[in-house]
Amino acid sequence: MHETLIGQIDKILFEDEGFFIAVLKSGEKISGTYYESEVSHLKDSAITLKGVWQEHKKYGKTFKFDVLKVNQNLLFFFLNRIIKGFTKKLTAELIEHFGAAELVKILDNNIEKLLEFNGIKEKRLKKIQASWKQFRSMRELGEFLSPYDVSPILLTTIATAMKDVDEPCAKIKNNPYILTSINSIGFKRADELALKMGVAKENEGRISSAMDYVLLNYCEQQGNSCVAKEVLFSGLNELLGFSDKNHLYEAALIERVAEQSIVIMKNNRVSPSRLYDAEKFLYDTFKARAKLDNGGFVKNLDTFLASSDLQLGEQQKEAVQKINEGASLLFLVGYAGTGKSTTSRTILNLLNTKYDAKEIMTCALSGIASQRIADTTGFESATIQSLLVKFEERDTFPYLVLLIDEASMINSSLFARLLAKVDKKAILIIVGDDAQLPPIGAGNVLSDTLTLELAPIVKLTKIYRQSEEQAITLIANEIRVGMVPEYKKVYEDFEFIDISIPNYYALKNTLSQNELQDLREENSNAIVSEIAHQVVASIEKARYRLKNKEIKEYLNYFQVITPMKGGTLGANNLNKVLQEYFNPNPKKCVKKGGTEFRVMDKVVHTKNENMTSWSAEGFKTGEDSAQRRIFNGMSGLLFKIEEDDEQVFVFYPNEDIVVVYEYEELKTYLMLSYALTIHKVQGMEYDIVVIPMSFTHYIMHNTKLIYTAITRAKHKCILIGEGGAFESACKKFESTRRDTVLLEL
Repeated sequence: MHETLIGQIDKILFEDEGFFIAVLKSGEKISGTYYESEVSHLKDSAITLKGVWQEHKKYGKTFKFDVLKVNQNLLFFFLNRIIKGFTKKLTAELIEHFGAAELVKILDNNIEKLLEFNGIKEKRLKKIQASWKQFRSMRELGEFLSPYDVSPILLTTIATAMKDVDEPCAKIKNNPYILTSINSIGFKRADELALKMGVAKENEGRISSAMDYVLLNYCEQQGNSCVAKEVLFSGLNELLGFSDKNHLYEAALIERVAEQSIVIMKNNRVSPSRLYDAEKFLYDTFKARAKLDNGGFVKNLDTFLASSDLQLGEQQKEAVQKINEGASLLFLVGYAGTGKSTTSRTILNLLNTKYDAKEIMTCALSGIASQRIADTTGFESATIQSLLVKFEERDTFPYLVLLIDEASMINSSLFARLLAKVDKKAILIIVGDDAQLPPIGAGNVLSDTLTLELAPIVKLTKIYRQSEEQAITLIANEIRVGMVPEYKKVYEDFEFIDISIPNYYALKNTLSQNELQDLREENSNAIVSEIAHQVVASIEKARYRLKNKEIKEYLNYFQVITPMKGGTLGANNLNKVLQEYFNPNPKKCVKKGGTEFRVMDKVVHTKNENMTSWSAEGFKTGEDSAQRRIFNGMSGLLFKIEEDDEQVFVFYPNEDIVVVYEYEELKTYLMLSYALTIHKVQGMEYDIVVIPMSFTHYIMHNTKLIYTAITRAKHKCILIGEGGAFESACKKFESTRRDTVLLEL
């Protein structure tokens, strides 16, 4: 039986994504979900609740409400508490002057009218307008979706994503599956809503949306570019809970092939058209370029090499020779420490005998890798993305030599976009290390090309060490081939600090699950303490760089790298711990989605997105901002928080740009980066790298992952944790082969 409770909120005890527990001034506890704005806006408000009394295990007797109404002029409450830019005084004056209904009309249709009021200027008006629009769509969506039990966080996600869509409610009603295009809403959540809204289980739109989802998940998420038809169909069965509906899938597939969004290849393999087209283009391009002859460069290569200050080994010489003998496409593949940079530089010097330095370009995926090639080769370098943006209007790049580094990181779609811009006559050198992790996204271009031998390849395997005491490259290469290195010896640049559970295997058989769990947790905390100990040893040098405004050097000085996000040793928890050491007393901070962002925090951008930004110089001189593509994995320093405008500013030194984030964008686009996952740091390089090693990450461990992590360290690599976990990781080969169009062709 529903009861009614009237009171005033005194304290909010707990809040998570809109669900909250609070105490009324009269002492009663209440709990429930509020979706019209942030819960904090309700503090001190008089409210009427409808719901039932329940016993809560932590908070005792609690009134669980379904309906919450604010007992004051609702418009006054919304404008003053929720819409940015209104003060109490201004709100009261406006309502008195126009009346509530008229004011809503003005806010909806004729907001300029508010400029007649004292205290409202252009900048404030813009803020009011944006905030009102978002609130309006939240309310409408909330009313439309609340019968279907949509959680507040889902509601906020939908409202934010559809803030520029006209009549979002009508569009969702017409086809709930449009929600699957929103980043964090997969098919399952959209489907749950669609079924509640009465969509039939065998509805065509449902089947084809599911097909897109399974295909995308298998390709983009797992890195494949095609899938066997029976794998696709069994994925659909699992997702939709069907068993004998292949005829429906066949019909949906024929429809897709007809509209050219899916390609069926031989062996009954299915590929999304854009991935098929990308890999087919790469296949044809590599084969065609492999046949071209560049005409050669110097008559006597030995004389040329003798005049150089770079010493080359046999394998390195072979690479230079291939270019000199006419190859227009060369894959130069080498493991850590085999001299890829020296070889690249010699090849470019050779090409420089015929081509002007202006006609030679080098590039890589990450800003730091691109910077590194420029430093080691002396030729100009850029990130792949910036080249694509810079020459968007042109058919081809204006270069006759292009060297692409860190090629193992580039997925099919991006590789195809890059090669489509390369001049037909240009010489192409593709450099990479196929022992590293495969790219994020679909395809495995470097590895596939090596397997298929589509073009001339030189593999560098001989390792060049600076001295006996330097072991990073040696240890990494032993791990690469599945050997356990001598990791407990003393080296100048590598250290293993053993923090293991004594007699772990014996205890495993005698302790209960819970006791074992507690023991593991205790060990994880001991590893965290040792990480903190390493931080303390390095913090002076890090701060010195920051004080001297050497931002890039500060960001790349000390880095904790871990296999996973969650858990005690995951990136999320380690970031909280490390933030207290690196940035304990910030001048300003803002809390969003459980993360506190502080001025002078190390942060990383997490999604490819067009954002409002400036060049560093332009920001200083007050130029107008522009929209630029900001990429997942860019690492920066949060240097400014504007509390009044609710904005945060981040400087990205590798790209030399400043980006502004609205408070509500923080959770979507930014993460602290004192600790990062191994996938996030591909292509990066740090002076000191610290890596926790624990059986709790066992599921993630393999040779590629550990190899990639260790080779990020320039001067010192410190592993902390369980020797047993490290040894088993060194023996565990990554056996997953990606299904790709290239291999099928």
